[in-house]
Amino acid sequence: MIILCLTIFANVFKMGWTGSNERTFISVKPDGVQRRLVGEIVHRFERKGFKLVGMKLLQASAEQLREHYRDLSEKPFYSSLVKYMSSGPIVVMAWQGHDVVKSARKMLGETNPADSLPGTIRGDFCVEVSRNVVHGSDSVESAQREISLWFEHHELLCWEECSQPWIYA
Repeated sequence: MIILCLTIFANVFKMGWTGSNERTFISVKPDGVQRRLVGEIVHRFERKGFKLVGMKLLQASAEQLREHYRDLSEKPFYSSLVKYMSSGPIVVMAWQGHDVVKSARKMLGETNPADSLPGTIRGDFCVEVSRNVVHGSDSVESAQREISLWFEHHELLCWEECSQPWIYA
């Protein structure tokens, strides 16, 4: 098992995060934690067939959040976003699977809940854009950056999922 995990990690770093090795970063924001939606969100990703490889409940510091949202630093809402995200606990997760970044974005719905379809997380649970329950990486590159920001390498588990042959051909 250890050799398999090392081989997978070597292939991920050599070839990139593609195929079933692709990973994405998902966080449940303070409003999602306060509304007790963590279990529902995890459930949706598990039902889809993605594998959870890392998860933590934490109180994010303003410094961590400024780094995480650095690409939005010029936006007028940046300060309020950092303040809001540090106002309560969040749950950070790393998920693995084929095309998980693209699929997760569809599962989350549009950033603005008013534009999100029913059946998506934001379409089902959100009303305002400033309280949109979840964050998800928008590309494989941002997923790599975000996962490395919130997780140490040893906190991400490589494990054999017994249902994999029933999900992937």
